[in-house]
Amino acid sequence: MDKVLSFHQGTLPLLISIPHAGLRLTPVVKAGLVEQAQSLPDTDWHIPRLYDFARGLGASVVVAEYSRFVIDQNRPDDDQPLYKGATTGLYPATLFNGEPLFKAGKEPSPEERAEYLETIWRPYHQTIRQELERLRETFGYALLWDAHSIRSHVPHLFDGKLPDFNLGTFNGASCDPQLAARLEAVCAQAEGYSHVLNGRFKGGHITRHYGDPARHIHAVQLELAQSTYMEEVEPFTYREDLAQPTQQVLERLLGEVLAWGRERYPA
Repeated sequence: MDKVLSFHQGTLPLLISIPHAGLRLTPVVKAGLVEQAQSLPDTDWHIPRLYDFARGLGASVVVAEYSRFVIDQNRPDDDQPLYKGATTGLYPATLFNGEPLFKAGKEPSPEERAEYLETIWRPYHQTIRQELERLRETFGYALLWDAHSIRSHVPHLFDGKLPDFNLGTFNGASCDPQLAARLEAVCAQAEGYSHVLNGRFKGGHITRHYGDPARHIHAVQLELAQSTYMEEVEPFTYREDLAQPTQQVLERLLGEVLAWGRERYPA
């Protein structure tokens, strides 16, 4: 397997994970997708671009190169469901609208999926694990921000319109509650945006698995409504006029994460 991720090592105790922005497909997956899936509509479009300021802040950044249609980096390797009701698994079988992802009989074989697990999924998680441990050893703590986005209306997955900023801390288990409260306060002060903490999106496998406040590793997921920075229909155009003010809120959120860390763990 060729390049499966990109990784930038920063200088601060913050790692940003971007697991669902990948656009690469294996030949088998590409050949098997139904027509409406070929544009990769369920991608977390443009998230690396939206967070391109983070490297300048000093954050480490890891980005998955392969599409979630190949294997979902934010699901556990045993494929146990994370949410009640409609959801997608480690090897997605449906689009977000509930329709089949693959043509009949064209799904990857169990052997091919086992290879995706070993050569695509595991390197991404090894990178997260190693970087968090490096940060914890270097600074005494580590901060993990799992960056996502989704269409603001997905009737198959949730009712109504999604809030703009959906913070997830696995119901308070993945980070210190004071950090979550400070992030909520930033969102509340962001004029024109809505937000929720541990609503429909409480944090996927990455947030739940790596967030460990007892070991001084604090993880937060942000599921951002795509209507805040792009056109939600093909060709999924990035909207600078929408993205710029949204980026300003993201910068304040990450700044608050770093400020909380400095206060909680003074050198």
